[in-house]
Amino acid sequence: MDIVEAGLEGLLPRSQWSRRGFVMTSLATGFALSVQPVSAQTITTDPNGLDAGEVKVPVADGAMPAYRAMPAQGGPFPTVLVVQEIFGVHEHIKDLCRRLAKAGYFAIAPELYARQGKPAEISDVQELIKTIVSKVPDAQVMSDLDSTVAFAKASGKADTAKLAITGFCWGGGIVWLYAAHNPALKAAVAWYGPIDRPRTELRPKYPIDLAGDLKAPVLGLYGAADTGIPVDTVEKMRAACKVANKTCEIVIYPDTPHGFNADYRPSYRAEQAKEGWAKMLAWFKDHGVA
Repeated sequence: MDIVEAGLEGLLPRSQWSRRGFVMTSLATGFALSVQPVSAQTITTDPNGLDAGEVKVPVADGAMPAYRAMPAQGGPFPTVLVVQEIFGVHEHIKDLCRRLAKAGYFAIAPELYARQGKPAEISDVQELIKTIVSKVPDAQVMSDLDSTVAFAKASGKADTAKLAITGFCWGGGIVWLYAAHNPALKAAVAWYGPIDRPRTELRPKYPIDLAGDLKAPVLGLYGAADTGIPVDTVEKMRAACKVANKTCEIVIYPDTPHGFNADYRPSYRAEQAKEGWAKMLAWFKDHGVA
């Protein structure tokens, strides 16, 4: 199943972002219904030695729920924004935050669909795309990520001068956009995010349009057997970064599907996921986020 084929529409002006208010005021527990049943190989990272849990991120029109994890002692810590898959901030994304916290980071994953709906409660992926994902404007997401950085800085526990971002699936595409948006960003790692699709009002630009605008080094991790992200589009991104003289590294794993880091799903590929995670941490370190 290709979970990133979303038809996107209707860029909303800022004044309309909260027209219905925040539908989701707290994070879902467990895993999203649309990813059931959960695989027996699912990784669970214990919170021992961590300060981990739900927080509320103030934004212009209310408060957005987020999951935050960091070492229980010390700080401030280098900061990583974690951008959700298409399924929202469910248990897998929370676990990724804990893994990053174990590595010494202040990791935070805001629920970027909070105004549009509750993705964890929808069992059909196409219904999820239609009713929630297709209504989330990129401009809103950029603003919400900026607010998340401000929240992290205000906590006194996050060193946002050492700021990175990583994201998966839908969030992988957002990583590229945010790397073109925030000049304070030091490093970015995109896991199997879409590169080039038909433009819409909601998503007027895709990563391929933004190579010349990248403000941070980007590592892209992709699978050659990803049915939703053709390899030729990934190669075009590699070429566009080179032409623009931007620091980008793109890794394409042979015979590897979309979602290869998602250990709770059949798409999981342990070897590629482990290597990709190591590359991500090295990328952060090499670019001053450690």
